[in-house]
Order: sequence, then structure tokens, then C-alpha cells
Amino acid sequence: MLFGAIEAGGTKFVCAIGDQEFNVIEKISIPTTTPSETVRDVFTFFDRFGEELKSIGIGSFGPIDVDQQSKTYGYITNTPKLAWQYFDFVGSVKKRYNIPVAWTTDVNASALGEAQLGVGKNKKTVAYFTIGTGIGGGVIQDKVIIEGITHPEMGHLLVRRHPDDKYEGNCPFHKDCLEGMACGPAIEQRLGLKGQEVASNDPFWEIEAYYIAQMIYNVTINFAPSVVALGGGVMKKDGMLKKVRNTFSKLLNDYRPIPDIEEYIVLPKLNDNAAIIGCFSLAEELITK
Repeated sequence: MLFGAIEAGGTKFVCAIGDQEFNVIEKISIPTTTPSETVRDVFTFFDRFGEELKSIGIGSFGPIDVDQQSKTYGYITNTPKLAWQYFDFVGSVKKRYNIPVAWTTDVNASALGEAQLGVGKNKKTVAYFTIGTGIGGGVIQDKVIIEGITHPEMGHLLVRRHPDDKYEGNCPFHKDCLEGMACGPAIEQRLGLKGQEVASNDPFWEIEAYYIAQMIYNVTINFAPSVVALGGGVMKKDGMLKKVRNTFSKLLNDYRPIPDIEEYIVLPKLNDNAAIIGCFSLAEELITK
């Protein structure tokens, strides 16, 4: 029994085949171009596995429609990637294979992967964030993705402005929301350099840590997770994790109990396979529930 996984990103699609223990048997990367070209290559990969392929889990860039009562359930909706707007992703895959297809966001898939086999294994509630070109987040409780009529957009949490930060923000909807102040493009617009080009001892990183720490504060107060995993390129900056932990501790001010800070705010364990493992988990659930 094999399960398929599609991590559909704005730059590339990662497709994989896994077994019931979520071992990755085979994996490929496909450039994200147009729906017709990209999905053609996705099908070429999965076609080879025939009837052994029992279900597929998809974690997609968004926004996407996750409301199963909606006429556009399974669609990518008003994405900035114009060619993909209102593409019926789930419908296309089901039409090709006539097997169950699970559907969520890419960051939710990563959160679920970390909950299954990563830093959140055997923990009740897991929060996962990615801080890079954009900011996204997901919360998993008892191995279930928390969402409602739509998926969470935690990158658009409102945050307090740092006293030393005069940048207006780059979110086209909210200007100075979390993503507008702390994503990769916001760093570059503010400093004229990409994040990886900014020295680790630059004072700006204290400002960045302030916004990320507020994000963790908000999820801590709202969901009381057992662990918070921080992925994405920004968190690879030397010293960033320590800055975030220190700033978060000041913001929380011992208001509620949390685990040891070094066990509470962590980097992901599964790295590039987190979303794939999450998609395998969703695919398996469709068969076994």
C-alpha cells in the first residue's frame, strides 16, 4: 500500500511516494510553471505506481478553499500567481486517479509532519511557523489540523510596532501586519539587502525577533501548544533562535507556564520532508479512518 504526497509550492512542486510508516520511497522536484505543465509532470510521476497508489495528500500554496461544503473546495483561489487562480487542484487529481485526495495548506502539512514524526511527536498540541518569503503558520491538536471555514492566515496577525522601526510594512492588505513587517521581502525593502546578506550582529535582528516573538506570544495565549517549531530562511540566521526566545520570555513575563524555553521554541526536525510526511499522514487517514 503506497501513499502519494504533493507539496505544492510557488517555486517548485515536490512529489513523493511513501509507505505506511511514512518512509519516503521516491521523491522528485518539479518547477512551478503553469497548471497544465506542472500537473502534467506530477501525473507522469504518479502514473508509474498504478493501483498500488491508494490515496494522495496535497499541501498547497494558497490561499486555498478548504471548506468541503463550498463549490470551490479543492481550488487554489485568489493567489498572486495569476495562472493558478481558481485552479481546481483536487478535482484534477481525482479525475486522473479516482482515489481519495486530502487537501490542506503547505504550512499545515509541515505542521502535521512535525507533529507526527518531528519535534511534536507524542505531544498534544504543536504550532509550526515558516518565516521566509512569506509567513505562515498552522496548529495541530491530537494530530488534527485546526481550521474552520478557511485555513488560518497567521502571517497576517496584527503586531505592535517596534519603537525603533520606522518601516511602514509591505503587506498589500494590512501594511504593518506580521508578514508585512517581518517577511523576507520586508527585510530587503527596509535594509536594501536580502536577509542572508545582513550581518548576524546587525541591530535589525532584534527588531525581527520582536515581531516573531509576538507571533509566538499570540499562539501561546490562544492555543497553549506543547511546542512551537520555527522554520523558513529567516530562522537560519545565526543567533536568531536565541533572540526570539529571549524576547518571547520578556513578552510573556511568566504569565502562564510553558515548558523549558529551549524545548518550547525550537527549529523543525524534519527539514525539507516535513510537508511530505504531513501529506502522507493525511493520505493514510483517508484510507484507515
